[in-house]
Amino acid sequence: MQRFRQMKTLQKFASVRANVHNHFSLERHLIDRQTCPERRSAALAEWQLLVNRTRTSKTELHHVESSSR
Repeated sequence: MQRFRQMKTLQKFASVRANVHNHFSLERHLIDRQTCPERRSAALAEWQLLVNRTRTSKTELHHVESSSR
């Protein structure tokens, strides 16, 4: 963690990393072999949906800000 020069940057990274880890953490020792890939695929699909929504909303926000000038 010495690579972060500012505490604020480290905190932001740790927060985002924790959310991503929790989203994909499947606790494999608690589920059977067939369920694990299904859950992993579902988590990845949900993640991609969230990323696409974020990109779309940022693009729409950029267009609104550009047109209001």
